Amino acid sequence: MTKPFLLLTATITTISLLTSCVSSGRYHASLSALQSARDDSARLANKVADQQKHIGQLDNQVSDLNKRVDDLTKHAGELSTESANRQNALKKTQADLDANKKELAANQKELADRQKRLEQLQALMDQQKKAITDIRKKMSDALVGFNSNELTVSIKNGKVYVSLQENLLFPSGSAVVNPKGKEALGKLAGVLNNNQEITVDIEGHTDSNPIHGRYQDNWDLSTARATAIVRILTVDYKVDPTRVIASGHSQFDPVQSNTTADGRAQNRRTEIILSPRLDELYRLIESSPGSASK
Repeated sequence: MTKPFLLLTATITTISLLTSCVSSGRYHASLSALQSARDDSARLANKVADQQKHIGQLDNQVSDLNKRVDDLTKHAGELSTESANRQNALKKTQADLDANKKELAANQKELADRQKRLEQLQALMDQQKKAITDIRKKMSDALVGFNSNELTVSIKNGKVYVSLQENLLFPSGSAVVNPKGKEALGKLAGVLNNNQEITVDIEGHTDSNPIHGRYQDNWDLSTARATAIVRILTVDYKVDPTRVIASGHSQFDPVQSNTTADGRAQNRRTEIILSPRLDELYRLIESSPGSASK
């Protein structure tokens, strides 16, 4: 039983016992007190009901808050994990960025080095080109007294070609140099001796007609003619022999067709090929990144 109910029962019992011995005034006072007790009891009961309802609401709120706390705790854990993952990703990205910056710096340095080498190579190429032009002019000036059907001076493949026809240098089928040919070689040797940086390749060439007599074949004749010119340059005119190379090409490097007399005449020639020494250029090329020597 609740406390209000016990109080009400006790009050009624007391009134019942007293009704027989109390006055009418007191009886009515007791009834009033009883009604007042009833009203207080009802109000108290309503208050208790309201408090119980409020407690239920508070319990629900507490439950909701506990659930929310659990959700927030779980979410906080997820956020913590995500934050850790983001931190790790950030560290990896920073490491990649640092590596890329380092690689970029290395590439930029290599590019600068290559650019410097390229400029050096270009300067040397320009220098070689100028030297070739100078050699051609000097040779043309030295050989100015000879006709174009006897010799020509030209630039090809970055070298100076002095092409001397057979009719200037040799009798047909012979490797003995004519006096006029020797004169031309003397003027050419003068330029070589005044320009020690020039290297000399001497190539003997023939037409396709088979040779008869002293020489076994056109290979033999072309080589004999090249070496005869080497001897005149080095022995008679004192050109340094270490600068000179002789070779015979027989009929296999023609400048014209061998089907005509004029073509065969142009193919019977000796070419003296002049070029500046390229030692410095070769050293620079070989020292370049990616060269075969690296």
